[in-house]
Amino acid sequence: MKRSYTVVIEKDETGGYVGEVPGIPGCHSQGETVDELMAHMKEVLELCLECLPNKEVPDSFVGVRKIAVPA
Repeated sequence: MKRSYTVVIEKDETGGYVGEVPGIPGCHSQGETVDELMAHMKEVLELCLECLPNKEVPDSFVGVRKIAVPA
């Protein structure tokens, strides 16, 4: 059985990409491209899931929104 997880991706200051899975401490990685990042994220997510005591991730992720404020 496969389960899907949300990966939050941001561009870093060097032009690469960083990603994290909300709700799983330490589950983050980086890559030069989004494809490379996602390959790394798959590996790190599998490792993080092995380390979770009950192998379950709380389904508490709600979403990502942007907000504008005066500069």
